[in-house]
Amino acid sequence: QVQLVESGGGLVQAGGSLRLSCAASMSTSSMLFAMGWFRQAPGKEREFVATILWSGIGTVYTDSVKGRFTISRDFAKKTVYLEMNSLKTEDTAVYYCAAQISWRPTFRARNDYDYWGQGTQVTVSG
Repeated sequence: QVQLVESGGGLVQAGGSLRLSCAASMSTSSMLFAMGWFRQAPGKEREFVATILWSGIGTVYTDSVKGRFTISRDFAKKTVYLEMNSLKTEDTAVYYCAAQISWRPTFRARNDYDYWGQGTQVTVSG
């Protein structure tokens, strides 16, 4: 079992920054392969934002956030971060953390992940 707890959402003006955190609590028998972030705006499908391989060898971003968002992880704390800069109104959404504990070589789909956090609201005002 894995529990994911997100924090760091809030209200920010366009052009501002926010940092999201997601801490994983898990049994010692579980192994993390990747942790990612998705987001869901009102009336839209949940979409992939970014992911990081837990080994640290790579990251993947959706095109719309490249150069603005940075995903990182603290291996010892089992925590993943999403640093969001130059925020735009279209970044407004509920942001969800996700964990992959059963290995697949793909990371952009919802079913590439096994566990999800409860979500944290990010609102960017114009």
